[in-house]
Amino acid sequence: MMDSLILRTGVRLLLPLMLLFSVFILWRGHNEPGGGFVGGLICAVGFALHALAFGVKAMRDMLKVDPRSILGTGLLIGILPGFLGAFSGEPYMTAQWLGALGTPVLFDIGVYLVVVGAILAMVQTLMAEGDE
Repeated sequence: MMDSLILRTGVRLLLPLMLLFSVFILWRGHNEPGGGFVGGLICAVGFALHALAFGVKAMRDMLKVDPRSILGTGLLIGILPGFLGAFSGEPYMTAQWLGALGTPVLFDIGVYLVVVGAILAMVQTLMAEGDE
């Protein structure tokens, strides 16, 4: 944890904007560059900055969910929609659409959660080792 008033103030202002921007990149990436991976990176960097400014415990309190659970949920959301194509007699990962919501969007959301969970688990582990 860095004891800097400027960093803490900046993180308080930037974290909500970074989270909102990450969701925008996730949604925009469906048709243009970006998507789940880039959006997840932006989200994870926001939380990593929060951990740097306020400590790992503050990040854990804010998340309320273990990063490994986020990672596991992301894997399920990314893998399971691929089987919907198999149920309709098409190959695995064939896109299925129900209006604007389709399996590619669910796959992107899964990738987003995997990236967020993996990076936050790494940040949490590395920063916790630094506290010892």
